Amino acid sequence: MADIKEQFRKYLANCVQTRRQTGKSFIIGKTTVDSYVSFTEIDKLFDYDPEKWKHITSIFDITSSEKILEIIETITNDEAFKLKDSEGASQYFRSNAIKQYYCFLKAREIILNRDGKNTDKNIAKASLLVQPLQQIYYGAPGTGKSHEIKELTEGKLVIRTTFHPDSDYSTFVGAYKPTAIEVPMRDVTGKVIVENGQPVTENRIVYEFVEQAFLQAYTKAWKRYASATAEGKEPEEVYLIIEEINRGNCAQIFGDLFQLLDRGVNGFSEYPIHADKDLQKQLAKAFADMAFLNAPAICGMSAEKVALKIRNGEILLLPNNLYIWATMNTSDQSLFPIDSAFKRRWDWQYVPIADGKKDWRIEVNGQQYDWWQFLQKINAQIGATTNSEDKKLGYYFCKTKDGIINAETFVGKVVFYLWNDVFKDFAEEAGGIFQDADGTTLSFNKFYAVGEDGKTKVVEEKVALFLNNLKMEPIASEDTDGQGE
Repeated sequence: MADIKEQFRKYLANCVQTRRQTGKSFIIGKTTVDSYVSFTEIDKLFDYDPEKWKHITSIFDITSSEKILEIIETITNDEAFKLKDSEGASQYFRSNAIKQYYCFLKAREIILNRDGKNTDKNIAKASLLVQPLQQIYYGAPGTGKSHEIKELTEGKLVIRTTFHPDSDYSTFVGAYKPTAIEVPMRDVTGKVIVENGQPVTENRIVYEFVEQAFLQAYTKAWKRYASATAEGKEPEEVYLIIEEINRGNCAQIFGDLFQLLDRGVNGFSEYPIHADKDLQKQLAKAFADMAFLNAPAICGMSAEKVALKIRNGEILLLPNNLYIWATMNTSDQSLFPIDSAFKRRWDWQYVPIADGKKDWRIEVNGQQYDWWQFLQKINAQIGATTNSEDKKLGYYFCKTKDGIINAETFVGKVVFYLWNDVFKDFAEEAGGIFQDADGTTLSFNKFYAVGEDGKTKVVEEKVALFLNNLKMEPIASEDTDGQGE
């Protein structure tokens, strides 16, 4: 018991250290670790009805996630427990603590199943295995939101889509679309026309149901779930990644799928939705050869009935191995505001602006400037001028070539963004960074000139002036070429 309790504490502590959410809608704070460990003790967890739970001497004697899940389902449906759990300064500590213990045991079982090693190092890694099923990574542009998702899903099945103003339900889920197929030509009698011993063909337009990102992820996740269940294994994860989620109208795109985002403690949708005839036909076709063994019993339906309805395509229900993750630039949050009901169904992971530690440099007019130092200075000016965090730049705002951001890239990406999206209405209030040598405004068009060959090129002297206005100092030459004294 003592070992399990200590491992649980280390698991929670690692969640704090890595800033990881633990699958239950919140990030654990440093002061919460001791509280969660304390509230998993029976005298606090079951204090609402000690007689009912007297057969359990310690929660840490239970090391099966399935048994803990049964306890969670019992207490969370008990009105007396819910009342006790919602009272006082320790509001929701009981339910949250036992849910985190479930997450810990689930991750621990995955580790033991993979390599059989129950080491401290592996238990620490367990906090990274139990990820939220639905979460949105948000932050300033260039903070590495997509990159972090890419690292976390490396080696996994990932289906990616990007939302935009024209996205709708059919482009996210699927719809009938015209498709050209090759068919033999026939004469007026119906006989196939043959020339040189070969049938003559023509293209004919037919309508076929085309699965889009959501349906592709949905069917693959259920197939993996069914296959793993049949073998008594944990199903492999399927990740549906939505880039720029707030650039589309989420209410229009998700439609009735919104209801599926309510997940129970077992990870499955709590409320299924009924498929229309076209979608039902497509799902039945996709699941024709699939067997289900452990579908959840929900909404008064038995597990067997739920499994049959899913396989026949009558209902849609998200399995617990389907993860839906998204990215959102805070600078674009006004495009299609996400309503509070939609927000509540997601976990939110803030990705802050931080030094990427890659020693990237801006190369202008024969000199180099430190990229991270530039970001610190320009972000400070953005904050002071606009009183907003949304428009700041992240470390990965630009792409480099061998660690160098040349003048063309710097003007085309960075200066263009700063002038058009950040300081255009505040040029005179931007601390003088957009001031030309003659005292006039250093507008964006001044960064370009037409050369004698008729081609447009960047005026690097203006870029150097812009950096000087920001009080940027060039990197010393001996550091630039890597030669010390």
